[in-house]
Amino acid sequence: MTERIAQELHFDTHDGVSLFYRHWPAVPAEGAGRRGAVLLFHRGHEHGARMAHLVDELQLPDFDFFAWDARGHGQSPGERGHSPSFAHSVRDVQTFVEHIRARHGVAEQDMHVVAQSVGAVLISTWAHDYAPKVRGLTLASPAFKVKLYVPFARPGLALMHKLRGLFFVNSYVKAKFLTHDPARIASYEADPLISRPIAVNILLDLYEAAERVVQDANAIVLPTQLLISGADWVVHHKPQHQFFQRLGSAVKEKIELPGFFHDTLGEKDRAGAVSSVRRFILQGFDTPATPVDLRAADQQGATADESRALAAPLHPLSPRGLYWGATRAGLRLGGALSRGVALGHATGFDSGSTLDYVYRNEAAGAPLIGKSIDRSYLDSIGWRGIRQRKLHVEELLREAMERLAAAHREVRLMDIAAGHGRYVLDAVAASPVKAHSILLRDYSDINVRDGQKLIAERELQDRAQFVQADAFDRMSLATVMPRPTLAVVSGLYELFPDNEMVRRSLAGVGDAVEDGGYLVYTGQPWHPQLEMIARALTSHRQGAAWVMRRRTQAEMDQLVEEAGFRKITQRIDRWGIFTVSLAQRVVR
Repeated sequence: MTERIAQELHFDTHDGVSLFYRHWPAVPAEGAGRRGAVLLFHRGHEHGARMAHLVDELQLPDFDFFAWDARGHGQSPGERGHSPSFAHSVRDVQTFVEHIRARHGVAEQDMHVVAQSVGAVLISTWAHDYAPKVRGLTLASPAFKVKLYVPFARPGLALMHKLRGLFFVNSYVKAKFLTHDPARIASYEADPLISRPIAVNILLDLYEAAERVVQDANAIVLPTQLLISGADWVVHHKPQHQFFQRLGSAVKEKIELPGFFHDTLGEKDRAGAVSSVRRFILQGFDTPATPVDLRAADQQGATADESRALAAPLHPLSPRGLYWGATRAGLRLGGALSRGVALGHATGFDSGSTLDYVYRNEAAGAPLIGKSIDRSYLDSIGWRGIRQRKLHVEELLREAMERLAAAHREVRLMDIAAGHGRYVLDAVAASPVKAHSILLRDYSDINVRDGQKLIAERELQDRAQFVQADAFDRMSLATVMPRPTLAVVSGLYELFPDNEMVRRSLAGVGDAVEDGGYLVYTGQPWHPQLEMIARALTSHRQGAAWVMRRRTQAEMDQLVEEAGFRKITQRIDRWGIFTVSLAQRVVR
């Protein structure tokens, strides 16, 4: 078989960086067409050319191959081993996939992803956070936990990062500990594009992302093949096995390779491993797996079990009962000093009033100590994520408005549970596209009252109105006039575990929005403080405990798709807590 020649190309990231990648076009037999594409993601310190041997070794001539150089690696720009954050690099993966779809005409469901080491953690995080619909994943020796041989290295690096800011850590790994293949060892040592430094922020982010993904691997439902090197000097095995055990995939395969070093797909005796990857890829295209149906995940599954456990009362004299009792007492004291905590107690920590206070982000309370407590409260990771969610909602609202304007359609905006409506009005104010009508709805009379004040303050009474209405009343939503071309539901469904309620609401939104119109919706696939929220904070619903059931991104997307929408793009904060997605109403 003739060796395939790569085309050298570039694509632009969301923040304007031009990343390098290679494309090997398919060379199918005469009369046949391209069958799909294989995307290759390299390990840390390396670049796409280090995986180029797989293009021929996999013997898939009717598949396109793509391999990028991650930012800060190979021929891509940036300080060596650096990215603004691990989340930036995960979003780069999403942008790369979107680029391949747009420029090369490969549908997402016709892609199979092969990734090694740090690249495999990037892909696992991407699969968890963005819920892509690719055909399958092959993960080789994912670096879920890098072996740091210096005691207390991780907390030490975190402390130094806090004190010194950005610095770089050089890899200790020599080529002879990556592979037994003499040719691979020699090429590694001679390669001028190999870079040993890794930025400390990326190393620390890698650990955090990996722990989150391993713990919540049930959220990944794509067909997944895991290859584990049996004599790996670089990463630990245990998290790899935990990841596989917890995977939510209906089709999954684990292959352990005794004696293999870390460069799994570049080992001396890799032929059998490469053959297994080829078989798994072809299996996915010959017999596509039935997607895992998550619409009943509120009744059974990991997030339902988690939610029920959080709702179960603790014995007040048990260690955990005493701990959370003391936490609640501390919050009551905080409420006497902090305006934000007091507002949470009065209206619910999930209320529109609380969210509007968090959006404003202005600490208030008793002099000195009260403001300090309020600042600490406002700077908690959950509220930081909420403020980033607001920015992402506004960004995607503006994008939807611009898409409508480009199609010469009116912007008729409806928010079904607007709170005070601040994020909608901020998005409208910042957009060059004029909204013809703005309908804000909410069930709370307090939110309606305060939202009407915001409309008046911004002198939008001529085209904006705020009405009291139920976001779960399908008929009420379906009969809204004029019919919206852009709907938004932000922070609502996360408060209700019941999928039937959400399906009823989304069905009403689907009935209301015109064909080709848009929906901006939010999700919460992860939260590091779920137990604290459930045990210590109260909801706006009669002061009940604020127990949340997480919805994985795949589950949320399935519910939205059932209502007649197709997801176009997505945003997520750097901590992986809140997502915001833009979907388009499919023509009926």
